[in-house]
Amino acid sequence: MTLKPDVFKAACRSRLVLDLLGEKWALLILHSLADCPKRTSELRRHIDGISEKMLIQTVRDLERHGFVARTAFAEVPPRVEYRLTPLGQQLARLVRNLDRWVERNLFEILDAQQAFDRRPKRRSRAL
Repeated sequence: MTLKPDVFKAACRSRLVLDLLGEKWALLILHSLADCPKRTSELRRHIDGISEKMLIQTVRDLERHGFVARTAFAEVPPRVEYRLTPLGQQLARLVRNLDRWVERNLFEILDAQQAFDRRPKRRSRAL
C-alpha cells in the first residue's frame, strides 16, 4: 500500500524535497536558470556570494531531484551546461513569483522586523 504524500508527516519523503527547496542557493539557481541554460561560471557570476563548492553541490542536488539537467560537451576545454527540466521549469515559475513577492514587500518586511526588535523583551517564565 502506497501512502499519499503529506508534507506534514515527519516520515514523508516530501520533506527531503522541502529541505532542498528551503535552501536559498537552490531557489536562486532555479530562478537563474529560468530564462536560459547556463554554464557553471555564468551561474556563479549571476548569483552573487555563492561559492564554487556550494554551487556544484546544490546543482547536483537539483539534478538528483529532477529539476536540473546537466549536459557535458566534448570540447577542449570541457564545457558543462545546466538547464531546467520540465519539472524544474514548473518550479522555477513559482520561485520567480516568490522572489518578486519578496522584492515587492521587502521594505514592509524590514519595517516589521524593526518594530518587533523595538518591542520590550519578554521574560521567559519558569515552568
